[in-house]
Amino acid sequence: MRGRIASSVIVAAAVIIGTAGCNLVAPQATTYHYFASDGVSSDLGDVALRNAVVVTDKGKLGNLVVTIVNSGSSDAEITVQHESSSGKKNVTIDAPAHETTIFGPADGEQVLLRDLDAEPGSLLPVYFQYGDESGKELLVPVLDGGLPEYSDLLPIDVITDKLGEAVAQ
Repeated sequence: MRGRIASSVIVAAAVIIGTAGCNLVAPQATTYHYFASDGVSSDLGDVALRNAVVVTDKGKLGNLVVTIVNSGSSDAEITVQHESSSGKKNVTIDAPAHETTIFGPADGEQVLLRDLDAEPGSLLPVYFQYGDESGKELLVPVLDGGLPEYSDLLPIDVITDKLGEAVAQ
């Protein structure tokens, strides 16, 4: 009888230690930071860049789709610099203090990146900087309008051209 109890206790202890031991050697997936969407994110002082992507039709004109959260007490004028076929180009966007601003949707303000040399599926180096903060270069994914959720994010010029083509046919 004592032998059965002792062996039951040993088996129960082995099962408990064996199943709990996985946490000792296996890394926890919840401790890894990753981008949960197609875009990339970063922080610049009081300004947070969230889910940045470039949506383009043929890789020449792109719409920078990004959410900017300015938690600072003053407005931020953000310089966005990208490589183009003719050198570096700058675009300036404003992020009001204590606000979240979404750039890119067809019914909102678009940030157009011109003279791109970036094919859909590639990563475009885009440099963000404001005020005295150190800037950051992000490798922003370049997407096309092939999927329905991105088709209305194409640059306004491209959407207009596609509508014109549809009417002409």
